[in-house]
Amino acid sequence: MRVLLFIILFRTFLSLETFAQTPAQTIPAFTFYKLDKTPFTNKNVTPGKDALFIFFDVTCDHCQHTIGTLSKRISECQKISIYLISLEDKTAITSFLNQYGKNLINKKNVTVLQDSKNQFITQFSPRKYPSVFLYSAQNKLRLYDDEDEYLVKFFKLISPSKK
Repeated sequence: MRVLLFIILFRTFLSLETFAQTPAQTIPAFTFYKLDKTPFTNKNVTPGKDALFIFFDVTCDHCQHTIGTLSKRISECQKISIYLISLEDKTAITSFLNQYGKNLINKKNVTVLQDSKNQFITQFSPRKYPSVFLYSAQNKLRLYDDEDEYLVKFFKLISPSKK
């Protein structure tokens, strides 16, 4: 019985270690879908601009805060491309954005994507929701965080006055 318990605990520990991987250091290959179902791949990321990827869940309180803060400060993000990615369906994403991210809707530099193939977690290696990745114009990770209260660190890097 003790041996079985040890094996179960050991496997659980290994799976937790695997999940707590280092976030992707460069923008990985992926295929997500715009809300109109058209494919969007890593090759569609706007060249020559920093890219902010936010992986969110519509039921997550911290995601609501992150998207709400981004929505309020969108004017500071004009020089970057923003990609909002969720596993949810179009209806849930649209409702979420209408409630928490109104200023993000129809912005030229904001692309909303569905991860219907569940690639984000395996390709980007986020630790939890929300996960925010800022990549340079050369596709190198500049900053990663998954605590909504630290979103201010991203604004220090992307604010037009800081460039």
